[in-house]
Parts: sequence; C-alpha cells; structure tokens
Amino acid sequence: MVSDSRHYVGRYAPSPTGPLHFGSLVAAVASYLDAQSQAGTWLLRMEDLDKPREMPGAADDILRTLAGFGFEWDGEVIYQSKRDQIYQSALDTLINMDLVYPCNCSRRDVIAIAHAGIEGPVYPGSCRSGMSKQRSTKAWRVKANAEHVIFNDFFQGSIDHHLKTDIGDFVIKRADGLFAYQLAVVVDDAEQGITHVVRGADLLNSTSRHVLLQYLLTLHSPHYAHIPLVTNAQGEKLSKQTNAAPVNVADAGHHLVNAFQFLGIDTQLYSSRDSLNNLWTQALQDWNMSHIPR
Repeated sequence: MVSDSRHYVGRYAPSPTGPLHFGSLVAAVASYLDAQSQAGTWLLRMEDLDKPREMPGAADDILRTLAGFGFEWDGEVIYQSKRDQIYQSALDTLINMDLVYPCNCSRRDVIAIAHAGIEGPVYPGSCRSGMSKQRSTKAWRVKANAEHVIFNDFFQGSIDHHLKTDIGDFVIKRADGLFAYQLAVVVDDAEQGITHVVRGADLLNSTSRHVLLQYLLTLHSPHYAHIPLVTNAQGEKLSKQTNAAPVNVADAGHHLVNAFQFLGIDTQLYSSRDSLNNLWTQALQDWNMSHIPR
C-alpha cells in the first residue's frame, strides 16, 4: 500500500451483529497482511455502538474465531460502547463551533422532504434554523456545507463527493442517544493513531463523511484502501442479512487459503492442511495489495 513516513498503524473493526463470515475474514486478512508487510502495528476494535443490532455473545465469538485463525493483534481490544464520554467531547467541540445542529425530524419526515442521494435520502437541513415540531428526542446533524470532499483511495482512485447534494446533513448522534458510526470511527482512528485503513468497498461512500469530520476536528486523515467485496451467487454482499454462513475454526486452513486466493495471492503451492503459522508466513511473503483483482 502507499508508504507513510509515520510508523504504519492499521486496524480491523468488526461489528458484533453476528459471527465472523467469509467476507469479514477477507477484510481482516487484507488489513492484517498489509500491516504485517510494513512491519506495522495491527489493532483490533469492536464497533459495538448499535446495541439494538448486536447479537449477544458475538463480540467474544469473533475474538475467539480470529485467534483460532492465527491473527495476533497488538494491545488491548477497544470497545466503542465504553467510549461515550470521548465521543461526547468531540460532539461538544462541534457544537461550540456551530458546525452541528439538533434535529427532531422523524424518518418519515425525512423521507417526505428528501431527495435521493448516493446512500439513501438526502436531508435538506430543515432544522438548521430551529426545530419546529414538539418532539422530546433529537438527533445531532453535521452541517454538510462542503461543495466537494475529495480523497484518494488505493483501489478506487480519486473520489469526489458533493457532500451537500450527495449525502446531506448527516447524523452523528442518534435520537435514541446512541452515537453514530460516522463520528465514532473518526474519533477512534485519530486517538489510536491509525495511518492506514484497509476495509470493504461498502464503506467507500462513508469515507467522505469521515474526511469532512477529520477536517472539522483538525485530525489527520489515514490512507484508505477499499477492497472488493465478497458476494454470494445473487451478487449480494455477504452479511448477516444475506444469511452468510459463519467460518469454522476447524476449517481455518481451508478458509485462509480461499481468502488468500480472493486477495490475488497465487495459492497453487499452498496446502490447507499445512500449519496456520506456515500459511501466514507464506502469504506474507507473497502479499502484494496491487495484485488484488479489481
């Protein structure tokens, strides 16, 4: 991946909404191999903000599965659910700079007044001048005033989003009191000193929001690489919603070889019956992010 004058710090950040499936494994493998190839640090973060969607026991199961596949992470695992005070501090900073505003529009309200964007309805900023409805709960939205947010992605090239019309004023704290992923991931990446983010292409459109928040909070932007997604026979991203099967640690060698192959490594001389340590050593020698099929 792109070199950086700073020590390489990567991370893998699963959401515990279900067990680890093959698509999640591929993302973890890519992130891990890229960090290892740069003699870097690889951190693990549990993105467990959305408690209503969290599956009980999934976080521990994911950690056991990653360990069973031979992943070795540096330092302690960070849990987003324990970091509300840190996210609130970032929100307070944005409030004090008049860069966000409260909004008490319901989802139905938003759909009624929004136009279609690159990721669903684009909120037009109706509450910027004040909330009109008598509703006790409120969300906090960022003022997406930027004409263009441009960043370079290792795979996708130069990405240019007109944030105001493509995304709109986006939520960073929900009406139910939960902090949104968009704010939490920016705060966490900055605090952990993340220099390189390797993740699935489904998060590409979120990145312009992250870059904007990094600018507003005067935080450094990592290098980004959004790798191709693993899909099922219907062309859908593997996920809990598409009934993706969990990977079995008992078949770790088989799954790792398949993941290496998906990521462009020539696995003809690999054996799934080999030790996990030998498989990782061989994959690290053969790793080249530029070889991932586009």
